[in-house]
Amino acid sequence: MKVVGLCGGIGAGKSTVARLLAERGAVVVDVDALGRSVLAHDEVRHAVVAEFGDGVLDADGGIDRAALAREVFSCEGRLTDLEAISHPAIDREIARHLEALASDPPDLVVLDMAVLVESDLGKLSDGRGYTEVVVVEAHADVRLERLVARGMAADDARARMAAQATDAERRAVADHVLVNDGDEADLAERVDELIPLLMA
Repeated sequence: MKVVGLCGGIGAGKSTVARLLAERGAVVVDVDALGRSVLAHDEVRHAVVAEFGDGVLDADGGIDRAALAREVFSCEGRLTDLEAISHPAIDREIARHLEALASDPPDLVVLDMAVLVESDLGKLSDGRGYTEVVVVEAHADVRLERLVARGMAADDARARMAAQATDAERRAVADHVLVNDGDEADLAERVDELIPLLMA
């Protein structure tokens, strides 16, 4: 069972590549969704509240992600504090998914994650995490145009792009780079060319 990490800057087309890989038989684990779901786990919720205070709770006693984001991004170093709580829980969920797949293993498992470069997520201590990295990239102007077309304000889009790893940082860890400056048909062709390389 080949496990690869998939990443790319906002607007580059990472989610589209994940979908195209899934359509071609890969099992995709949405690590970003796991990051949201672990906030509902009691031990994680309690630790987050202990670290950030009751102000991050909603009326039902769950984590208010918008309030948590305000708290995390209001002061340098607070994101690291949150990751120290959430990342071990996310890795446990990744390990659980991989364990469940091991009884009838697919050829390819894709860990779809926004913060591959910026973290150690998916590098599991038992060695069963990802062994290769696929980076999806697109020119900054193309990414900005896509984000604005989705309804994001241009300044917000530029800020989100600037806050992420650079293309050079992603390329430094990449085993495979998919350039997505064209349309989805072009990207699908690149994905078709990629799959045999991943399975070699």
